[in-house]
Amino acid sequence: MCRNITNLRGLEPVATDEEIQAAAEQYVRKVGGVSSVSKNNREAYETAVAEIAAATEKLINALPARRKPPAVVPPLRRPEVQARIAAREAAKAAAEA
Repeated sequence: MCRNITNLRGLEPVATDEEIQAAAEQYVRKVGGVSSVSKNNREAYETAVAEIAAATEKLINALPARRKPPAVVPPLRRPEVQARIAAREAAKAAAEA
């Protein structure tokens, strides 16, 4: 389960709040079986994501440094993913204008 969650410990530079949040959201979606957040499950979903993100950050900070960085680049650091995020945000901004 959750094989696709990115390894955040040992990243250089260290994992960002955005990367920790994305991992927490992915975990909560997988465990909760939530494919989309609805009005009925939003509060429980957001509470769980916040708690998982806080626990993740605490864990990363408490563990000793890794001798070797993770073998896989986190998705949010990949140029093609950054391009998709920027395009989505630009389309959203254009739609709101």
